[in-house]
Amino acid sequence: METIINYFETIPSSHRSLILIGGLTLFWLLEGGLPLFKYKYNKWKHALPNLFFTLTTIIVNFALASLLYWSSSWVVAHNFGIINWLFPDTQPLWLYAFLGVLLLDFFGAYLAHFVEHKVKPLWMVHLVHHTDHKVDTTTANRHHPIESVIRFAFTLFGVFAVGTPFALVMLYQAMSLIFTQFTHANIKLPKGLDKALSYFIISPDMHKIHHHYRLPYTDSNYGNIFSIWDRLLGTYMYMDRENLVYGVDVFPDEVKNGQIKELLKQPFQKYEKPTLSADVEE
Repeated sequence: METIINYFETIPSSHRSLILIGGLTLFWLLEGGLPLFKYKYNKWKHALPNLFFTLTTIIVNFALASLLYWSSSWVVAHNFGIINWLFPDTQPLWLYAFLGVLLLDFFGAYLAHFVEHKVKPLWMVHLVHHTDHKVDTTTANRHHPIESVIRFAFTLFGVFAVGTPFALVMLYQAMSLIFTQFTHANIKLPKGLDKALSYFIISPDMHKIHHHYRLPYTDSNYGNIFSIWDRLLGTYMYMDRENLVYGVDVFPDEVKNGQIKELLKQPFQKYEKPTLSADVEE
């Protein structure tokens, strides 16, 4: 564990880029051999806006990276935050690291995601992620630049609340990147395996329920890495994968939802209230 921590303390930018590109390539290839849905689409054309927003996310995170480094250094120097209060001598290291990643996953991902769905202006920003009608691994980082800033702010808050050192922040971000690529990938795991995984981590089927086009499924399964937060806080839902329909019911124009210019304007459109799925309206 100490070797892992030391590595992520000084992880080169080139290695972080390799994780991004390597994960994207791996799941892109797996989608070809183990597809959940056999999309009839030009995969590269579909990927273009998603890769554009991946680039804007990288730019935002790079521009604000110094704040993340400063905050993580400050909490360690001042022994501030939950894990530093629980483990002032950072021992046992494996438990210190596990709780650091687990709690940062709550503040930086689950909480941010939950709030984005409950606050209308933030939902309109987050909408860009949900209006993909062909969810695949490239959808993972399809976030409007404004959302990238919002997510960064929650991560920064999480660093202060949890007290995570820089190495754990980098470890969490690497894990988060791979997990989001995995859970969005258009891959078909055996149902039993997917279900078993969902008791511990966010599985592909579990997250794709969140991408169903109608409530209440859209407002469920907010987790990023660990499924404990959805199960503990009552936001877990299940539906059969064969019934999934991607997108958002009140923004059904698939052509517009695949154009970068239209997606950049999407947060500034008039809010429209989503509707409930027919099977829960009765």
